[in-house]
Amino acid sequence: MALTQNEPALVLFSGGQDSATCLAWALARFSAVETIGFDYGQRHRVELDCRTRIIDRLKNEFPEWGGKLGEDHLIDLSVLGQVSETALTRDSAIAFAASGLPNTFVPGRNLLFFIFAAATGYRRGLRHLVGGMCETDYSGYPDCRDDTLKSLQATLSLGMDHRFVIHTPLMWRDKKVTWELARDLGGDALVELIRVESHSCYLGERGRLHPWGHGCGTCPACELRRKGWEAFAGA
Repeated sequence: MALTQNEPALVLFSGGQDSATCLAWALARFSAVETIGFDYGQRHRVELDCRTRIIDRLKNEFPEWGGKLGEDHLIDLSVLGQVSETALTRDSAIAFAASGLPNTFVPGRNLLFFIFAAATGYRRGLRHLVGGMCETDYSGYPDCRDDTLKSLQATLSLGMDHRFVIHTPLMWRDKKVTWELARDLGGDALVELIRVESHSCYLGERGRLHPWGHGCGTCPACELRRKGWEAFAGA
C-alpha cells in the first residue's frame, strides 16, 4: 500500500486486535511510527506483554514496516485504576450498570489516553495520533464515539497550540471488516500474527487458543472477536 503521509505518527497500541490492525494501517501510511501504551492497573494487563511480542514480530517478519517502527512509550496511568470502580480494574463480575453501559466502561480512559499521547506527541514533534476506537462493533463506550474524538481533536489542538489529527481507521468498520483490513494490509501472515499474539479478553485469559485467538470465550470482548472472526472466516 502506497505511502500517503510523509510524516511520522503515534499509535495508541494496547496489544489488542483493533490497535494491532491500526498499527499496521499506520505503518502502511506514514513515514515513521512510534507506539504508546498505558498501564492503568487493568485486570487484563497481560495485553502489555502482547504489545512487545507483536512489535518484535512486526520488525522481524515485515521488513518493509520494521524499519519504520520507532520508539515505544509505556505510560504509568495507575491513578486511573485507583479512581475507577469497574470490572476492568477490579476483580468483579462483568454486568450492565444502572447507566445502561457495561461495567467494563472505565470513565475517562480514552480521553486520558489521548491527552497523554498528545503530550508525548508534542514533545516528539508528532501530530498524527492513531487509535482503534470504533462505534460499529463496540460496547457503547461514549469515549469511543466519533463525535467525542472529533471534539477531543479540536480541544487538544487548541489546548497545546499544536495541530493534532486523530485518526480512527476502524470507526465505521465491524470486526469482520477489521479482519479483512488486516488481510489487505499484510496478507494471511498479518492475520495469523494478530490472531495468535493480540489480546482482547477482558479477563486476561491466555490459555486455550481458539480459532479466533486466546480468551475466555464468554466476556463481551471475546464474543465480539469470535463473531467477527466467524463472519470473516466464513465469507
